[in-house]
Amino acid sequence: MSRSGLRNTNREESTMPVVSAAEGPTLDRVLDARHRMSPNGLESDAYRRLHEARTRTAFGSRCQGTHVLTEGRNILASAELYDLPGTLDGRAVRVCGIGALCAEPSPLGRDHARTLVEVLVKDATGRGAEMAILLAGLGAHDERDGFHSIPSTDLTLVVTESARHGAPMTMVRAGEKRDSAAIAAMGRVRAAPFRFHLDRDVDFLEYVITTRRLLAGFGAAGARQLHFFIAEEGITAAAYVIVSVIGDVWTLEECGDRDPAGARVGALLQALLARDPPERRPTLHACLPPRFLPPQLTIASAMPSREFIKVRMLGASATKPLLASDDVLFWRTDTLTI
Repeated sequence: MSRSGLRNTNREESTMPVVSAAEGPTLDRVLDARHRMSPNGLESDAYRRLHEARTRTAFGSRCQGTHVLTEGRNILASAELYDLPGTLDGRAVRVCGIGALCAEPSPLGRDHARTLVEVLVKDATGRGAEMAILLAGLGAHDERDGFHSIPSTDLTLVVTESARHGAPMTMVRAGEKRDSAAIAAMGRVRAAPFRFHLDRDVDFLEYVITTRRLLAGFGAAGARQLHFFIAEEGITAAAYVIVSVIGDVWTLEECGDRDPAGARVGALLQALLARDPPERRPTLHACLPPRFLPPQLTIASAMPSREFIKVRMLGASATKPLLASDDVLFWRTDTLTI
């Protein structure tokens, strides 16, 4: 049995569409198809190594699996399935996360994607999941399928700096594995006011950080960097930032601060900028939680994001009021995509 409980059916003997875990040559074909569509710039071999490395982490080995809809030898659709812990209205829930949804870009392909999603959701519901989330992939599902979108906003930010372009008096160092517990703790405090958020424990945090590090490490030399830095009090992380760097564009993937106002996050960004000549200021993008803007940051522009999640309530939770954008805390890294 796969992690989802779906059987590994002998696809050579079947001419009817079958959903099963992707393994061996089938998994290779899925990864080849994803790589051709991926915008991350990795070579094929690097893309495969990244996928394998993610599935060997504590979180990936326990909560991640690749599934396909096949007919005979033909792969009709594929997706990454995640068993995610979440919190809804103050109560722990199991969440069926579906990412990297992939099929032929045609009406028939979208139908195959819908079929795969419906089978995965039905199986997850039987195992106790109360929510399904489409994390990324084909835009094939809408309200008619029971999913509704949670819009988000892409921000372009400006960091206020000293006229002398110096770094603030903040103890800054590179983030380490030992910081994960402190980061998880400040994340739980930040998430508490929201109706829904993922339970971002230590294994989850190390999974998303490892993913971003390997994206930078497996890419072409200098093409992508990752800044993972900590503001420290004593020997404990009091704030952190995770920033992806491509050329002169910085993307604040996620951040956290024991200070509700986020002043240390702003100071961390000031410190990172102070390392470079003042005439080479990058463009800074972010998608921040509702009602959170560190005092050192101002919004230069805002526009609807093309990256958003789609949510479907399952079982008894289907009767709950629909989630709105302000009800949800969801970082860029929570999409779990590569």
